[in-house]
Amino acid sequence: MSLVVILAEKPSQAKSYADAFSKAKKQDGYFEIEDSLFTSRAVITWGFGHLVTLQEPHAYKPEWKKWKLDVLPIIPDSFRFTVPYDKRQQFGIVSRLLKEASTIIVATDSDREGENIARSIISHAGMSHKPSQRLWINSLEKDAIRKGFESLREGSGYIPLYKEAQTRQMSDWLVGMNLSRLYTLLLQKKGVDGPFSVGRVQTPTLYMIWQRHHEIEHFKPEPYFDLEADVKADNGSFIAKHDKRFPSKEKALETLNKHRIEPTRLTEGVITKAEKKKKKTQAPSLHSLSSLQANLNRRFKYSPSAVLKTVQDLYEKKLVSYPRTDCTFITRNEFNYLSNQLDKMKSGAGVEFETYYSRPRPKYVQDSKVQEHYAIIPTKKVLKPEQVKALAPKERNIYLEILRSVLAMFHDDYHFEETKIEVSVNGLIFKAGGKVEIKKGWKSLFSEEKKTKDKDEQALPLVQTGQSIQSSVDIKEGITKPPKPYTEGNLITMMKTAGKTVEDEKAQAILKETEGIGTEATRAAIIETLKKQEYITISKNIVSVTQKGITLCQVIEGTLLSSPEMTAKWEAYLKKIGTEQGSQEAFIQNIQKFITHLLEAAPQKIDNTPLQRTEKKMGAQEAVVLCPACKKGHIIDRGKFYGCTDYASGCKQTFPKVFLGKRLTPSQIKSLCQKGRTALIKGFKSKAGKRFSAALLFKEGKLEFDFPKAK
Repeated sequence: MSLVVILAEKPSQAKSYADAFSKAKKQDGYFEIEDSLFTSRAVITWGFGHLVTLQEPHAYKPEWKKWKLDVLPIIPDSFRFTVPYDKRQQFGIVSRLLKEASTIIVATDSDREGENIARSIISHAGMSHKPSQRLWINSLEKDAIRKGFESLREGSGYIPLYKEAQTRQMSDWLVGMNLSRLYTLLLQKKGVDGPFSVGRVQTPTLYMIWQRHHEIEHFKPEPYFDLEADVKADNGSFIAKHDKRFPSKEKALETLNKHRIEPTRLTEGVITKAEKKKKKTQAPSLHSLSSLQANLNRRFKYSPSAVLKTVQDLYEKKLVSYPRTDCTFITRNEFNYLSNQLDKMKSGAGVEFETYYSRPRPKYVQDSKVQEHYAIIPTKKVLKPEQVKALAPKERNIYLEILRSVLAMFHDDYHFEETKIEVSVNGLIFKAGGKVEIKKGWKSLFSEEKKTKDKDEQALPLVQTGQSIQSSVDIKEGITKPPKPYTEGNLITMMKTAGKTVEDEKAQAILKETEGIGTEATRAAIIETLKKQEYITISKNIVSVTQKGITLCQVIEGTLLSSPEMTAKWEAYLKKIGTEQGSQEAFIQNIQKFITHLLEAAPQKIDNTPLQRTEKKMGAQEAVVLCPACKKGHIIDRGKFYGCTDYASGCKQTFPKVFLGKRLTPSQIKSLCQKGRTALIKGFKSKAGKRFSAALLFKEGKLEFDFPKAK
């Protein structure tokens, strides 16, 4: 009997699929499915994300294990893949099912990485020759899942997307393995302790952060002088400013003298312009992942990774659409279902308003602008007010932001009156502007954000052109301010625009052709990597560069590693691979040339860069035990893992701090290194969630289990 194998990305996704079918029986590592959609036997199995990863350098050549300059570059003739130890059991189940399959349905996340995860598993199992279909959906709701399975796409059409993701994976491996070694070893020679992690995307991102740090650190405040007129009219007073800014008080006085104006003395003047215009602004665009991350970081100081995790949880709870989208549009199909549940959405958000726009508008609804995924919107499963209240605070805030962004599309515009006044004082022109709110419209859906008082938005009295006034002109001294440091939300925008940190929609539209660095799905992870590598720190949402980060930026300055534009071009070419307009071979060759160039250029650059020497850090803990691998260094507590102090010299021996849910103590690490085993440890947790006990063995640099024999 033929078998259909549905390959999901992780257990929770597989469970959502299983719940959409008539019958689903849980087995070890898969579900047995019975449903009218399948005429033959069907099963759903899953990975744990990447079941298959690239092999470490020493798997190709033993001499590539130690960090030495003379073995670089590390470039395999062809890349090889392996299954990590803790995922072998599930891979065995998946592999067996794939070998029995007559058809494979790829049902991992609908993006390039999801395609890579599935195809890597299928390829490693030797089943790439089998016919495949692709499930491509934007929601995990039952109706959306069933509709997706009713309209499966040809699987071979997504092979280029797999090639794109695999190319990204291989190029990042090459850059990381070669350049991390290169810069760590060269800096060690200069007395700078490492290690230094270098990445194709993370390092240009760090460099952009350092550039802002450098601008702030070397900023020299300079005084400036403005001319301000305190204008007194019949109906009230207001402040008007002269356009020109002066470098010195003397220059400002020269201008006043030229126009026969004596500072602080009342002088006759006339209103030369009094213009009022009624204006309105539409609600903001619907959310992509990046705009959602930037918005919630600004409002609640949530980190981009926290926003991604939470919106992913909401997606898996079937409350919002697919989160890893860079699109801010929906199609008419989504608009229709949102329109049909408008009252439910209003109730869920706790708002009432008269629907103003009941028809789709091009700012939000354009079928042609939706390639694979549309903007992040609520699903048909709209929560009631009490259900919204029952969500965890972070989930509630993010769900409401998504809900309100959609409701704003149906709400009236924000209406205001803009006033512009020009005053002539003896021929010298002063200007004032103000804004009066007429109707809140969509803004009533969102809580007011604190704003600093701006003289350009002062309340202006009613005046007319030709009206006489009196004014007192004064010279106001100010001082230039340095650029503001980045917030985590700014970093997302910065990466999306390849260094052009622009948040307002009109300016973003101008930059729409600019390719960013990273992807919607990876940007948050890149920021987290920079934190883990101790290149940046975050305090009160402000991003600061550490001395370690500054050191790396100093030595990569002027190279392609410091160029966000080049990284953006690489990202653009990767996308071309996904549309079969570029080739994996060409991209990898380009990366190899880039690495070879840096191997030649980096030593001289580092020699010519004055650097701050650092002592090797032993961490807060004392040495645990002599390293069993190199016999020179010591195993110490490095915070999130145990590692050898001779890391920079090439020793890569590490031990996890937490292994299958169990925290390993220094005494257990000592026992592993000296005796090769521990006593019985209770409380390990399998991938299936089952608790078990076992002793740990240390064999050939790896940890293995020694299970107690049954009595």
